[in-house]
Amino acid sequence: MTRWSSKRPSSFTHHPSPITHHRHMIDLHYWPTPNGHKITIFLEETGTPYNIIPVNIGAGDQFKPDFLRIAPNNRMPAIIDSEPGDGGDPISVFESGAILVYLAAKTGRYLPRETRAWVEVLQWLFWQMAGLGPMAGQNHHFTQYAPEKLPYAIDRYVRETSRLYAVLDKRLADREFVAKEYSIADMAAYPWIVPHERQQQNLDDFPSLKRWFEAIRARPAVVRAYERGKAINTKPTVDEKSRAILFGQSAATVTSPPALSTK
Repeated sequence: MTRWSSKRPSSFTHHPSPITHHRHMIDLHYWPTPNGHKITIFLEETGTPYNIIPVNIGAGDQFKPDFLRIAPNNRMPAIIDSEPGDGGDPISVFESGAILVYLAAKTGRYLPRETRAWVEVLQWLFWQMAGLGPMAGQNHHFTQYAPEKLPYAIDRYVRETSRLYAVLDKRLADREFVAKEYSIADMAAYPWIVPHERQQQNLDDFPSLKRWFEAIRARPAVVRAYERGKAINTKPTVDEKSRAILFGQSAATVTSPPALSTK
């Protein structure tokens, strides 16, 4: 009978990353939303040269054929790495969590290689991807964008957001960063805490989270990342014209992407 070992296989632990650690240009398809900010934070933290290609989600840029070729879920951000480590053709990556993991492997930064530390970072990255982001997103929708106020939906998602804040607050009670050292887990979570007032959350109720939030906000790379976003978009993403584009999607949107106005 084969016994399960808690040790990570040595071939995995010591196998070199297929992504080399040299610097080059990344094309970032981006709009200044929480998911977009995750990637600019990473790129600014590592000093990786990058070029922003705006994807105006309120105008429907996410349905353009060129973008759909690299992001079939018609969601930004997405990247194109024109010089992947294997020396082959450019690699495109969509989904913000996958992009963070890819870039961390490429640069050798903010995702530790030691097994236990690696697990800590990844599980909290996926916590954000599966929990904090989607639930806070529903909070935003029903408290701000829904055409009618639905008390049950608002209460449901405001409460769930508060629960997730409490989980993060508890996690940060005895450590400086989410996974001990600053990592892609922090970069993923922070942008979803920035709109805490719009989410009807008071950071004073979460002192450890507040301390962490203020420390991340003060990092020079984070400041630069948000400045890049301000230069891209100075208007609200959601207005009456964009509401149907953002919130009126269905299976038909995938099978027959909407025709975009050239005006």
